[in-house]
Amino acid sequence: MITLDKIKVLSEKNDSKIIFLIMDGLGGLPRPETGKTELETAKTPNLDLLASKGVCGVVDPVSRGITPGSGPGHLGLFGYDPLKFDVGRGILEALGIDFDLKDGDVATRGNFCTVDKKGLVVDRRAGRISTETNAELCKKLAKIRLTGAELIVEPVREHRLLVVFRGSGLTGDVADTDPQQLGLPPLKAVPHNNASKKVAEMANEFIDKAKEVLAESHPANMVLLRGFSSHPDMPSMQEIFKLNPAAIASYPMYRGLAKLVGMKVLPTGVTIEDELNTLHEHYDDYDFFFIHVKKTDSYGEDGNFDAKVGVIEEVDSLLPRITDLQPDVIVVTGDHSTPALLQSHSWHPVPILLYSKWCRPDRVKEFAESECHSGGLGRFLSMEIMPTAMAHALKLAKYGA
Repeated sequence: MITLDKIKVLSEKNDSKIIFLIMDGLGGLPRPETGKTELETAKTPNLDLLASKGVCGVVDPVSRGITPGSGPGHLGLFGYDPLKFDVGRGILEALGIDFDLKDGDVATRGNFCTVDKKGLVVDRRAGRISTETNAELCKKLAKIRLTGAELIVEPVREHRLLVVFRGSGLTGDVADTDPQQLGLPPLKAVPHNNASKKVAEMANEFIDKAKEVLAESHPANMVLLRGFSSHPDMPSMQEIFKLNPAAIASYPMYRGLAKLVGMKVLPTGVTIEDELNTLHEHYDDYDFFFIHVKKTDSYGEDGNFDAKVGVIEEVDSLLPRITDLQPDVIVVTGDHSTPALLQSHSWHPVPILLYSKWCRPDRVKEFAESECHSGGLGRFLSMEIMPTAMAHALKLAKYGA
């Protein structure tokens, strides 16, 4: 596996353009009644045409059999080894809303959730409450006072919030309090080492007080905390790949991921069409674009097979707005699989399509899991997508004499 240090030496700057179209949670599982996944069910004439002109395969976001979170899934797409660059979700949420992190801050992503009278989680996302309701609840939680540190609570979007612990000597190596399953109580924040005991104690204090503050709130009557983390030190995409990269994403966490690796995060609207309008407005200004589509993942987590199909079809209908720009390389894939049948992220490999005039087309005629498994790219790790795309954009020099 080639390292970033080697890629840095080989990378060359030119005028060619690369577009990554990422449908979050793209991969699925077959519906028993039809034997087809969400992608296979969707009518995708434009994606199929692009697949017939390009080369396809499947990728493992981290490693075979490993179910990735969104952070590792995207870092792999951007060319970073997710096993080496372990970035917590809290930092990503903070960066995504342009929160001013200080040295030593420990950030965590919160979910408003619903618990029943027994204290068991019955909805991990509190019905995806509105961002306006979220903001009002965060104002109440921000009044909580903790022993030994400052507490900062900020709304993010829908059911998501940012919780920051600010003080001296804080380390965020703490287990999540989200049980990741319904019918279980929220977990206690448990430190993974002695240095993290202080943050774990403060997190548990916050959770206990939050439960009291939210007792009369419905459906958001409790919070779950995930991804305790401090700001990591990472090389930028400019430094490694010699790119001038831009991100077009409406959800804060993905904007945070992009910012973490040095992308310019462009202001955009909430719809896929808004995002493509942003692409057209800024197309001459950058040579790499990351375009993020969230709802494929959201509907997969909700178990809404048909709605996920609908999002894929919407992306397909708008694909000509990308191909008409005639970029040198187009990559279409996802950061992980989120089968509606599982209602969660999964370990299944993700279909990928790469189009370039320099690619060696395979026999795939349909952009679908079953077809992509027999594609010319084969099965590989997602962190190899960036070098592959760079090569097809003629942005990598020859290795060795």
